[in-house]
Formats: sequence, C-alpha cells, structure tokens
Amino acid sequence: MNQTSIQRVAILSVHTCPLAMLGGKKTGGMNVYVRDFSRELGRQGILVDVFTRSQDDCQPMVKHDLGYGGRVIHIPAGPEKPIPVSEVGNYLDEFVAGTLAFAAHEGIHYDLIHSHYWLSGLVAEKLRDAWHVPIVHMFHTLGHMKNRIAQSESERAPEERLLGEKHVIQIADRLIAATQAEEAQLNWLYGADMRKVRVISPGVDLERFTPIPKTTARQNVGIPPDDKNIIFAGRIEPLKGIDTLLQAIALIQKRYPEAVRGVCVAIIGGDPWADTPDEEMARLQDLRQELDITDLVTFLGAKDQEILPNYYAAAEMVIMPSHYESFGMVALEAMAMGTPVIASEVGGLAFLVRDDENGFHVPSRDPEALAERIFCLLTDDACRERLGRQARYYALQYDWEIIVQRMRRVYEEVAAATAVSAKSSPQMSTHTTEQF
Repeated sequence: MNQTSIQRVAILSVHTCPLAMLGGKKTGGMNVYVRDFSRELGRQGILVDVFTRSQDDCQPMVKHDLGYGGRVIHIPAGPEKPIPVSEVGNYLDEFVAGTLAFAAHEGIHYDLIHSHYWLSGLVAEKLRDAWHVPIVHMFHTLGHMKNRIAQSESERAPEERLLGEKHVIQIADRLIAATQAEEAQLNWLYGADMRKVRVISPGVDLERFTPIPKTTARQNVGIPPDDKNIIFAGRIEPLKGIDTLLQAIALIQKRYPEAVRGVCVAIIGGDPWADTPDEEMARLQDLRQELDITDLVTFLGAKDQEILPNYYAAAEMVIMPSHYESFGMVALEAMAMGTPVIASEVGGLAFLVRDDENGFHVPSRDPEALAERIFCLLTDDACRERLGRQARYYALQYDWEIIVQRMRRVYEEVAAATAVSAKSSPQMSTHTTEQF
C-alpha cells in the first residue's frame, strides 16, 4: 500500500476500555473491535492512541498493550471506578479537558479522530474544535434499534441517547456502518446524509481464532473428551435472548432425552457468583431451575479472550439467540474456529450467518425453531462438519488486514475532503460503500 498521509489517529472509546475483560455489562464486541482494529492499524504503520475513561486509579495512565505504535490512555473523568453508562455523560467535559492536556503535554498532533459509540462522538466534536481534524464515527449499536426490540422500560435507550446519536450523525465527517442493514437504519431512523456513510464490516483475528483439534481444546479447558458442548458467549442482558436458548434446551430434553445425554450448555459471560447477581443473571438462573435443566446448563462467567478459542473449538456449535445484533463478533470468531453458528436472523447476523451454508438462521424469540436446529447439529455429524468447514472459509474474508485497508481508504478520503473544504467548501463526494 502507498504511504498514507494519515500518520497518527486518536481513537475514542470513552465508556469502556478495549483491554477490559469481556462478558461484563459494558464489554463485548465493541471492545474487541477497538482493540484488534487498533493493533492492525499499528501493524500497517499508523500510530494509535485509544482514549478511554479511567475506571481504576491503580492502572497506569498509559498502557502499551496494543502492539507497535499503539497505546491506551486512561483519562480521569469522574470517579475512577466503574459507573453506569448513563452517568458517563456527566463527565464528558472533564474527559475532553484531560485528553487535550495529554496531547498538549506530549506535543502530539493527530490527523484524524475515530470515535466509537455515541458518547465518544460528542467528545469527538469538542476535540475537533481544538485540533481541526475530521471525525470518522461508528455507533456499534443504535438506540432506536434497541427500543424497537425492548420488552420493558428499563431496556429502552433514554431520550438523551437518541438525541445524542442524531447530533453525532449530523456533525461527523464520515459514518461507518457494519452492514448494509445498519446503513439503511441510519437513513430511515435518523435521516443520515447517506453521502457520509461507508459500509465496512468488523474483522476477526485469524491468528488467534484458528482451528484447534477438538481433543486438544477440550483438554485445555477441562471438558471431558466425549461430552458434547453448546456455547453461548456474550453479555448477560435481555436482548441477547439467552432465555430462548434455555427454553429450547428444555424442549429437546423433554422430546429427545437421549440427544442431550452427555451435553453441556455453557453460558460464558457475566458473574454468576456475585454476592448480588444482576437482575438478568438471577432471572436466568431461576429459569434454569424452573425448566429442570440445571444438570445441562452451566454459567461459567466471563472468560479472557485468550482462552475463548478453546471453548469455541471444543463446542459442537455456538448459539446466538439475540433479539438484535448490529454485527455479531462472537459469531465471526466461532466461524473462524470452524464451529457452526445458530443465530437469530436479525441485524448483522442476518448477513454474517448464511442459512445452511455456514450455520443456521432461526427466528428471534422462537424456542421451537432453535430446538429443531440444535437437535439437527447434535445428531447429524456430517451436517455439523460441513457447516464448520464452510464457516471457516467464509470467515477468511474478514481478515483484519483487509478491513483496516478499507478503513484507511476512508481516512484518506475524508482527510483529503477536509483539506479541500477548508479552502473552498466544495460539495461532498458521492456516496460509496465497501461491502463483501
């Protein structure tokens, strides 16, 4: 690739650190995205500073944990401890001041700001006023989409978020959508200027997520060699649809008890041993007992991503019964391991998983359909192996090197447009998308 004019990028992940343990209430696909994307930018010769709110006063302010040229900068803003996302907005001005002070002290000039999630977009606007550089923004999830599938008032995104998202859409120089579905949502839910939108999917670390012999993987995580394993990995929250998985398992146990003999359903995420489990964890544990599947379902808690490949490889399948996913990083990771995925046909999963090609689709909130597909993969070894091979092949298209090259083209495009605009304020370039 030709040498880029973009030499240094400020990445904003205000409310959550890319180095945080996955599976917590505020950690998931976005954390993985920011971490692995930043590392690949470094490998391609771009210096990266990821700014995030400090949540632990014992952590060093600067951590060199993102490979060559990559740093995580913990900015004190509000209490240096985990706080609800709804409270983070109270400290954005403090975060901006800390970020500006750090850059000034280091004598750093950034060529571009790449912000993630709506709170970071609000910070990006203020930093742009000081640095005079363009903003590339990615939401990862949209409040209006969350509200469309919410089943209670507590699950709904607040009005503040909806207004914040709309504002960020207006002020960002470019918007990155993970799929064409998200591109359409930005248009019809928010009225986004589609000339600013580019479709670039997340990627996957193919070195970390590469097939491991099943026997080896099971030894590494202490799973008996003859067991059959079904995995869910992700945050423990209602929109993930874990209750649908539990109901499906109960149906199989009732109808085909022989099929679940020696089967373990492992729920990876959250903290099931907390003195006061969060509401959703407690609800799911109660449901497990109510459905009489305690012997089949185990809650493993959050797992470091270094060990996750072994769980994926040890499994017969990975289940994503989500009510909504903007993309579905867990599905892509499992596919890269050669493990078939059964996923709800929603959001990004509708694009990533291809029914009966690299996995199965099921309707959201449909335990009957999910039970049928789980039973199929439990009992049909040839089908399971075929889908696993195809899953790995398909995942190769999402190599981070390819994804970052696409993003760099957007960086160059917006930097050039900004430079010209500063002189003559021309019309924005025509809308283009990059999609597999």
